[in-house]
Amino acid sequence: MKLAVVGGGSTYTPELIDGFARLRDTLPIEELVLVDPAADRLELVGGLARRIFAKQGHPGVIRTTSDVDAGVADADAVLLQLRVGGQAARNQDETWPLDCGCVGQETTGAGGLAKALRTVPVVLDIAERVRRANPDAWIIDFTNPVGIVTRALLQAGHKAVGLCNVAIGFQRKFARLLDVTPSQVHLDHVGLNHLTWELGVRLGGPDGENVLPRLLGEHGDAIAEDLHMPRAIVDGLGVVPSYYLRYFYQHDAVVREMRTKPSRASQVAAMERELLDMYGDPALDEKPELLAKRGGAFYSEAAVDLAASLLGGGGSPYQVVNTYNNGTLPFLPDDAVIEVQAAVGHKGATPLAVPALDPLFAGLIANVTAYEDLALEAALRGGRDRVFKALLAHPLVGQIEYAEKLTDELIAHNREHLAWV
Repeated sequence: MKLAVVGGGSTYTPELIDGFARLRDTLPIEELVLVDPAADRLELVGGLARRIFAKQGHPGVIRTTSDVDAGVADADAVLLQLRVGGQAARNQDETWPLDCGCVGQETTGAGGLAKALRTVPVVLDIAERVRRANPDAWIIDFTNPVGIVTRALLQAGHKAVGLCNVAIGFQRKFARLLDVTPSQVHLDHVGLNHLTWELGVRLGGPDGENVLPRLLGEHGDAIAEDLHMPRAIVDGLGVVPSYYLRYFYQHDAVVREMRTKPSRASQVAAMERELLDMYGDPALDEKPELLAKRGGAFYSEAAVDLAASLLGGGGSPYQVVNTYNNGTLPFLPDDAVIEVQAAVGHKGATPLAVPALDPLFAGLIANVTAYEDLALEAALRGGRDRVFKALLAHPLVGQIEYAEKLTDELIAHNREHLAWV
């Protein structure tokens, strides 16, 4: 089995490599190719990746290349983990929206739209190269904004599934609180990427006992603290929202916080410099502890599980993924991309049925889906008017004055990445 990781020079990659090494019985990789245009980073990450494989006795071969076509040739699956523009572009996404009193964040709001506009054309170009090299290869997208990027891939006819680590993070957290193994925890996880709620926490599978009320009763303070939300709000909702709902439910408070501290991008950039120095140490043969602070917890386990299922191996029968709605949420079009539990196998992902959603959740999902429609149109076709309409539709913007100013700021800060400009 051959896998390729496009964006393989990322400081995330050793987390992925560690998962590949530990879970080699689930996903028996013979060849792994790390693809990245940044040759200096790729050399450092590739060297550490080989040492991790060697230490853990993995027989697979790891290669590195800056040539996408060569890297994806004959690959059974290609994992995308791109950041077009790097941390410098992310830092802009997190700062200039604050001038309008809007959340600055890399996956939602105006910053999220900027990232989508930079990213979608690049991802589609890579996907076409994958299709030419091997039309049967699966594309696993971990590139944010995952929902929009996955929809672009699916609409272009690619064999793609989107992946995020929010759900597996909740699964692991709830398993610890319940003192059970993660495989015993099944989430009723519903929504869009970075806009989800855990409606239930079931033991044993989709039909198991729902222990969410017990979790909230016994551990509500800890859960609310992790979400940075008041306990009363979580209790009132009766479900567990993802951390990203804070940008919607507590927008103005988050903006005030963001204005008083360094951006997350600047913090991550400092960590990346330190990590790359560590990766260059020939004695290092395991992922360093600092990597846990970088983000992407349990990313490797989720990636291995999904790849194994798609390639006919021993992955879990049910996994939280991003895929076409196809009637799962009846208030959305079939070609909307949702993030839910799905049955995953070699033919792809089929969403499981979900209960009727409270209007409090359904309304926001519908609103953000409409924004994503417009965002994808802007990413594919360009044009100031399309950018403006997407921003006006976003619930974190939603006012003409803000949308006008943010449109101009977005274009000014991303000119080098937007061909239509």
